[in-house]
Amino acid sequence: MTDKKTARIAELNDVLRTTFLTGRVLMTEGIRALPDALQSRIVEAVQNFTAFTPDNDPHGEHDFGAITLDGKKVFWKIDYYAPDMLHSSEDPSDPKQTRRVLTIMLAGEY
Repeated sequence: MTDKKTARIAELNDVLRTTFLTGRVLMTEGIRALPDALQSRIVEAVQNFTAFTPDNDPHGEHDFGAITLDGKKVFWKIDYYAPDMLHSSEDPSDPKQTRRVLTIMLAGEY
């Protein structure tokens, strides 16, 4: 993948993660079982996440992160689907061909 496409994917992923407006956002049962106040803090931490490194973001797409709050290890990840939501996107850098899904989960649910 070209650096330009990778940068575009990261940009699109950052928009979804920081705004929750350009795709679907799912929270697992484990997250939804937590107290509302902790859920809110988790959402805020996901939206404000900027700690991307070559170790946690080897492809430079900003599609995964891990945070710990109140002793709870939380992962978030972004998956890319075709518009039919049945298949993988052929080109995640093209928003016309891609539906993004951000899932927030407890690490143990991964």
